[in-house]
Amino acid sequence: MMDLRIDMQRASFAQIGNLGLLLLWHILHLFVSIWYFLLGLAYVLQSYLISGGVLKSYKALNLAKLRYLAIVIESEEAYQTLKVIELLQWLEAIGVKRVCLYDTEGVLKKSKEAILNKLKNASEFKAYEDLVDQNRMSLEFSSFSDGKEAVTKAANLLFVKYLKLAKSVGDHEEKIFTEPDMDEALKAISCRGPDPDLLLVYGPARCHLGFPAWRIRYTEIV
Repeated sequence: MMDLRIDMQRASFAQIGNLGLLLLWHILHLFVSIWYFLLGLAYVLQSYLISGGVLKSYKALNLAKLRYLAIVIESEEAYQTLKVIELLQWLEAIGVKRVCLYDTEGVLKKSKEAILNKLKNASEFKAYEDLVDQNRMSLEFSSFSDGKEAVTKAANLLFVKYLKLAKSVGDHEEKIFTEPDMDEALKAISCRGPDPDLLLVYGPARCHLGFPAWRIRYTEIV
């Protein structure tokens, strides 16, 4: 009987200990959840204050290394032109001058005039523009079809070039196209735009959604 009573007491103590640990875990979980909720609330409040011009936290940003920014937007979200314009206005306010807007279906290209009309100090990007000295914001509008067309034209240019070379020299060995060859061909057809330093992706899929791969070899994607 004594052994049974001792075993029951031990079981009771163990059960109380488990309940205590479970209660402690729930309390810690509650405190952590409250902390992250308050932290998120503070970030949201800070964003609204910065957007409203109350805080000037982004005035001291060093954008010297951000020479060219690319923004990939999922096509459904690209239809929200006003939000895209707000994003561009914010980027202009913090000092970003060169932006490439990309969506798969070319929605942003169709809205190009509306976007440029809303942004008074912006113009369409030209391939020959200097990326160093520029006062106005320049916008490049791109889509998936641009990349396909560029690759097709570049491949055709290389084919014609090596076909002529083979006929003139009589060299019928198989030619291997290298990355510099493709890069040179893209430049020749004016489809070799600047490499973005940073690529921002807006959409459910965390990928570049067909943004020209030859332009993001050393690009940081967020």
